[in-house]
Amino acid sequence: MNLNRLTLRLPVILTLAIALSGCNAVSRLSNIGAEPPLTTIQNPVLQANYRPVSMPMPAPKPIERNANSLWRTGARAFFKDQRAADVGDILTVVVDLDDQATINNATTRARTATEDASLNAFLGYESSLSAVLPTAINPGNLLDIDSQTDSTGSGKISRDEQIEVKIAAVVSQVLPNGNMVIHGRQEFRINFEARELQIAGIIRPEDISSTNSIVYEKIAEARISYGGRGQISDLQQPRYGQQVLDILFPF
Repeated sequence: MNLNRLTLRLPVILTLAIALSGCNAVSRLSNIGAEPPLTTIQNPVLQANYRPVSMPMPAPKPIERNANSLWRTGARAFFKDQRAADVGDILTVVVDLDDQATINNATTRARTATEDASLNAFLGYESSLSAVLPTAINPGNLLDIDSQTDSTGSGKISRDEQIEVKIAAVVSQVLPNGNMVIHGRQEFRINFEARELQIAGIIRPEDISSTNSIVYEKIAEARISYGGRGQISDLQQPRYGQQVLDILFPF
């Protein structure tokens, strides 16, 4: 994209950004002095952006029936299993995350270049170069270029995250091989700050403990989100104008 096209599109982008931020600003202004509202409980399957999970499935196995036997193939006990097994069942997800990471990176680059050129003999016309060039030149020192580039960069990332929480999730889909898709969401409000915890993923029935709970590291395709909204979250976010400049400013 050349500079002219970028210049033409910049007003459009800024107008859209101001319009979007204006809509959000009106909504935020209407909640001044009030607690952030909590969303209503909704069925995730009925959401507009919900997409059923499709995963590789093994070949179906025939059901074995044992005549005159109290034991049923695939059963976990003689009595009814109280663990989640069907759509709408509830189980507890235990999230105990203690993650630490430290990354150090340093880069140094240096380059030096020197170029010299002379034209002492050019069919006898070397002395006539002053008629072509605006000023008199020395044919023995026609071109002299020196360049030097130094670049030094360093970066460091230090991360320490610790989350310990439990959340109840609902089985929203049972896959053909028996694995289950779960969705869970919790919201709680403390004064003028609302906190949200969401989790989704795929679990195996055999990974559910006898207490009808499962640990997060046994959830495939896990999606765990923890955040908030309210006055404190607003103060921690940069202004819309600063975010637009961070995206568009090339330097």
